Amino acid sequence: MTLAWYTIVVLSAAGARAAAFAAWRAGRREVFFLHMAQLEGYKPGPYGRWMGARLFDVLLRPSHAAGGLLLVGLILVRPSGLLLAALLAAWALAFISSRRYRRDRPKKPLSWTPRMKRLAAISVALSLLFAALAAAVASSTVTTLGPAQAAPWSVRVVLPVLAALFAADLLAPLAVLAALLVAMPLERRVHKGFIRQAQARLAHRPDLGIVAVTGSYGKTSTKFAVQEVLAQRHPVLATPGSYNTPMGICRVVNQMLEDDHRWLVLEMGIRHAGDIAELCHVARPDIAVITSVGVAHLETMGSVEAIAREKGSLLDFLPPGGTAILNRDDAHVAAMRAREDVHYIYVSAAGAPDADIRAENVTYDANGCAFDVILRADRSGTVGRGGGTPHTSLRVQTPLLGEHNITNLLLAIAVGHAAGLALRQMAPALGRMRPVPHRLELRREGGLTVLDDAFNSNPVGARSAVDVLSRFTDGQRIVITPGMVELGARQHEENRAWGQFMASRVDTVLLIGPERTRPIAEGLSEEGFPDDKVVRLRTLFDARTWLRQHAQPGDTVLYENDLPDQYTEAP
Repeated sequence: MTLAWYTIVVLSAAGARAAAFAAWRAGRREVFFLHMAQLEGYKPGPYGRWMGARLFDVLLRPSHAAGGLLLVGLILVRPSGLLLAALLAAWALAFISSRRYRRDRPKKPLSWTPRMKRLAAISVALSLLFAALAAAVASSTVTTLGPAQAAPWSVRVVLPVLAALFAADLLAPLAVLAALLVAMPLERRVHKGFIRQAQARLAHRPDLGIVAVTGSYGKTSTKFAVQEVLAQRHPVLATPGSYNTPMGICRVVNQMLEDDHRWLVLEMGIRHAGDIAELCHVARPDIAVITSVGVAHLETMGSVEAIAREKGSLLDFLPPGGTAILNRDDAHVAAMRAREDVHYIYVSAAGAPDADIRAENVTYDANGCAFDVILRADRSGTVGRGGGTPHTSLRVQTPLLGEHNITNLLLAIAVGHAAGLALRQMAPALGRMRPVPHRLELRREGGLTVLDDAFNSNPVGARSAVDVLSRFTDGQRIVITPGMVELGARQHEENRAWGQFMASRVDTVLLIGPERTRPIAEGLSEEGFPDDKVVRLRTLFDARTWLRQHAQPGDTVLYENDLPDQYTEAP
């Protein structure tokens, strides 16, 4: 083989390899940002802010600098032969070495819903447009800087291709952002159609009672407890998982609601002001349950007072004569008596004597909780809207862990009471309650006892989970956590205080994300927790590897929070 042919073969192989790696990485990167857009609720604002906070983490990578320098070198130097092949090999190495977008095991996988497919189609079309423009600019630049004939044919062919791939890769996050904006009018029309369909179905069901549950903490567990209690007498439909958005509720109403259902239990989540009104525009409740007001979503709501106003606005959508069920132990919730034309039922896990339903004689351990439920009758001999006997009581035994679960059960009892169920009718449901998956769920993994509280984390729940962990004394007590997020200006303070709280109650702490969890480490250190018992790791998968190597049979592991992929720190 002559040298010329050998050069052509090497050059072709290097060019194909460089293009393949660049195309692969551009595709992976586009899917990555589509995934992040989905995790941020398809909202351009939150997605844009997420990108802005990670300029040199996910938007711009060292490979972009290397690729940009190569393109400039091709334009200015116009190499040929083996030198060009070497540069192309360097390009391939730069793009294949970046692991930031190679998510083999995402915590919450990308869901290819119809909406995501529409968004992906628009985003890919925009990326192709960016790529075509970049190729045209590259070709024009070669001509502008000198006669095109002066550049080797290989440069004239390779440069536009690499420029197109580079632009598609570099601008992938902007393509997704632009796609979100372009898709907004279409998505509004789609959403309005689903909402009208759900409203029409509910309008034809005057026999259907609707319970809405909201709160900073405990709403999902309370929702399922309400479902279990009401199911003692009536067919009940509750939104599965965390279907707490307008489209989630519409999907449940449009696809799952049957004619024989007599109660619909809805979880209503918020992240922004006005979210409750948007949810109640789909389904107005007959019974409103408010579990708590805390610092969850403080980052988007601004203040605890704003969160309380938004949660409390649920009461505005009750019909006259509706029922509001409030957690007496939460000062913000207890102050929500804004209307006089609805019935109020207050519950108290702390045993407040002025609560309508309260817990007394509480005992709890690693196997669950036991407590007396006391119903306090008013002057007419009733509690709230339902009937009842003065000072009716019942001893409840439940396998649920943590004191906060007592509040959730009391709220469910209050709903059952408002629906006309007696305590003795609710007792079987209360006894068979099981933890909602990943919300302080107890299980065994080999020789380890696992407390899975990984769904999310907040200051109240995190302390309760650590308190439960502290009661396991047979082996090491290990906490695995990435810390708490979305707490706004209080995030550092709350994580630091939690570290202080943990110091005397656990033996080993695995911190996921060294930068984000620094406040927890500070709190632990301030209380004299041994530094060699604090393990700093990058991912949850690294923590599981550590467990396999160091944990012993009899140890107890608490998984507190498991942040979605948009919070993963860069390698």
